[in-house]
Amino acid sequence: MDIILSTRNHSKVEQIKALLRGLDVTIKSLDEAEIAGEAVEDGTTLDENAFKKAMFAWEHTRGWAMADDTGLFIDALGGRPGIHAARWAGREAKTEDIMNFTLEQLRDVPTGKRTATFMTMAVVVSPDGASRIFSGSVSGTLSTEPRTTCQPDMPYSAIFIPDGQEKVWAQMSVDEENAISHRGRAFRQVRDFFSGAFL
Repeated sequence: MDIILSTRNHSKVEQIKALLRGLDVTIKSLDEAEIAGEAVEDGTTLDENAFKKAMFAWEHTRGWAMADDTGLFIDALGGRPGIHAARWAGREAKTEDIMNFTLEQLRDVPTGKRTATFMTMAVVVSPDGASRIFSGSVSGTLSTEPRTTCQPDMPYSAIFIPDGQEKVWAQMSVDEENAISHRGRAFRQVRDFFSGAFL
């Protein structure tokens, strides 16, 4: 059985495929499913945008579809960028541009005040169009400079240190990151959903 993962973000695809490894399903990204176009992410919340992305894939296949949307809520910036984490440096900004923009916004914020929370909302849509939502979050701090190179399309991966950890996301293996990350927590619930009586 195919499940369409409504994203073109290869780092995200790798993480989610690892989280759902062992299920009797085939996870396909939009590229792998040869679905053109993009969902319009004009929702005001993470769950709205995740739903819009999942429905975009479902409308092309009328099969199982899923998507997630992730936000970064920085305490010293009043919760910004929030749901705009992928776009707040400008729609054409590249991964490193977003990271550098974020570090500039935090330039005068001391280490002890650089706390932030990642939150992920994941939506699964079944072939009959019914949807389910799952969530995960993790708190941490943002370093004053990158510790390594960013993961592709993951602008905060070189500067976010989860609570209780020494490494930033980009210094971890996929399995290490999935074990504690916001996306890992949300998609373990998705895994439980697909492992249950719904299939």
